[in-house]
Amino acid sequence: MAVNYGSKRLVVGAHYGLRDWLAQRVTAVLMVLFTLVVLAQVLATRGPLGYEGWAGIFAPQWMKAFTFAVIVALIWHVWVGMREIWMDYIKPVWLRLSLQVFTIVWLVGCAGWAIQVLWRL
Repeated sequence: MAVNYGSKRLVVGAHYGLRDWLAQRVTAVLMVLFTLVVLAQVLATRGPLGYEGWAGIFAPQWMKAFTFAVIVALIWHVWVGMREIWMDYIKPVWLRLSLQVFTIVWLVGCAGWAIQVLWRL
């Protein structure tokens, strides 16, 4: 008679656990701080907020660096979330891999575009 120690479950992505949980929380906090900083600057701006006002908010070097950090955090946050969705709900491996590759390409493209816009100001 064979004795079965442990479970027979398929462990997919289990090694991400704490690291991904922590990444989601840290990136979310960074995005909230960024939102509060931008909101404070918008509320401190007098008069109508046109292109010059927005460009003025993002013109200082510290704000560009902070915005760049938030763009990286946002991309990482989205990747962790989307990867979990694909791993949990998409069972065919070829489709899951295709969606993960598409997600990576899309996020890199969005990051490139956002950085181009940021440094053009």
